[in-house]
Amino acid sequence: MTQANPAAGNDDLLRIGKRTFSSRLLIGTGKYRDFDETRQAVEASGAQIVTVAIRRTNIGQNAGEPNLLDFLSPERFTILPNTAGCYTADDAIRTLRLARELLDGHTLVKLEVLGDPATLYPNMPETLKAAEVLVRDGFEVMVYCSDDPIQAKTLENIGCVAVMPLASLIGSGMGILNPWNLQLILEKASVPIIVDAGVGTASDAAIAMELGCAGVLMNTAVAAAREPVRMARAMRLAVEAGREAFLAGRMPKKLYSATPSSPATGLIGGTKT
Repeated sequence: MTQANPAAGNDDLLRIGKRTFSSRLLIGTGKYRDFDETRQAVEASGAQIVTVAIRRTNIGQNAGEPNLLDFLSPERFTILPNTAGCYTADDAIRTLRLARELLDGHTLVKLEVLGDPATLYPNMPETLKAAEVLVRDGFEVMVYCSDDPIQAKTLENIGCVAVMPLASLIGSGMGILNPWNLQLILEKASVPIIVDAGVGTASDAAIAMELGCAGVLMNTAVAAAREPVRMARAMRLAVEAGREAFLAGRMPKKLYSATPSSPATGLIGGTKT
């Protein structure tokens, strides 16, 4: 399945499992004032993948309550159910099986198993356990994890279609605290590496893309901004600029080796050589 984004070219697509996307910004739907603000921010972001916390957001499981899918149609967006709020593998597996039923057999999901409610740091033993079961069960698993290169590669080997290491703690806005570990993960990866959690502003998103990440997922950075819709636009531009910079290839850094931007020879009034 390919989803087109008119604002982006079609020669540099994000490939996740069997799906392709022209936007590399993934956006969450929590913490907004209401579903209408959620819709406006998602549209401004240009995102095509929209992640939904099944345990916190109604997508049909609560009859009579406002339904997010009335504002963000699955015909227009790829809905990515996630297991936010789950602290065991069993809870995460059960939640995603419910999501598959609610979304008519939808198999692309985001797995996150948290370690504690204070830091929301991933519980990696439970994450690995859940990933193995879900992959065997036919799910296409995108997985939130620590920035440990060994754990990231293990999740890829299990069969996850995308690995999503945190930049810093969920909702912290601290940005990318350990770019070296991300580089180690990127060097060994054969699946998309998508930064998940910790992005605070547009420059954080741009840095993630400049490192070579395939995409960035965010929620609080947009929803908690003073103007969420404007921040969503800023994030779209940052992800696009960071990707372009990565593809262009930055100039090498040089210590004590200044080079003038314009030629030093052939100056007016000077001596030609």
